[in-house]
Amino acid sequence: MTSVFGFPLPVILGQLMLGLVNGSFYAMLSLGLAVIFGLLGVVNFAHGAFYMLGAFAALVGLESLGINYWFALVLAPLAVALLGVVLERLLLRHLYKLDPLYGLLLTFGLALIAEGVMRNHYGSSGLSYPVPDALQGVFNLGFMILPVYRAWVILASLAICFTTWFVIERTRLGSTLRAATENPRLVQAFGINVPLIVMATYGAGVGLAALAGVLSAPVIQVSPLMGSSLVIVVFAVVVIGGMGSIFGSIVSGLVLGMVEGLTKVVYPEASNVVVFVIMALVLIWRPAGLFGKS
Repeated sequence: MTSVFGFPLPVILGQLMLGLVNGSFYAMLSLGLAVIFGLLGVVNFAHGAFYMLGAFAALVGLESLGINYWFALVLAPLAVALLGVVLERLLLRHLYKLDPLYGLLLTFGLALIAEGVMRNHYGSSGLSYPVPDALQGVFNLGFMILPVYRAWVILASLAICFTTWFVIERTRLGSTLRAATENPRLVQAFGINVPLIVMATYGAGVGLAALAGVLSAPVIQVSPLMGSSLVIVVFAVVVIGGMGSIFGSIVSGLVLGMVEGLTKVVYPEASNVVVFVIMALVLIWRPAGLFGKS
């Protein structure tokens, strides 16, 4: 049997595939962070909380209103995006001209409030969200048995990430978004409603986090702590890819997920810190990140 690093090849390939599933969540979450920071200059530390709220919105919708998974993929992100829009109008818009540290502290406080409220209501134990009937079953890949739902997560995440990148980087709408954040007075002189664009951008960023939460609900236990345990890793992914780089966040998230999966085979003890080690090395070699600008 072929081996790599002294381990059977099927084991390596299986861990890389599972790492790609985790990398898909990293990519989606870091994408939302990159959109918000790249276009608004806000370090959104509440991103993990919005991810958690997306999962809970799907769960509560199913248990209380009978909203199935497919409708939850649309309605839960919209609900969380609406919450993000309200917070942006009430709080964040007052901080855009200040040091980004103020935005970080505010969103960190919002994350603690959201986590505390949900933990007080639902407790700290995880809750299960069922896999939809259409996505049950497995694929036999030869080197591993891959659940159909995990394959769906990979495909859906890739489609969402690269569609977002295309809209921002290759369309007129994306050009307007970038112009509105770089030179708002000039754009407003052309009759474009800049505050509306900024509000929609923040709503879209947190909506992406909520969508990742809905996708993750059938894979992991839904709990108030699910966001806080993931957001630090996602920030490291964004730093590695380059703060504000949409493409860098997507690529870094996918690759680092697979690196983390491979590390679990080669040296399991380092799997929880390998992303941070890579971040430290990248910051020493290229402080702006792999795809970022100085």
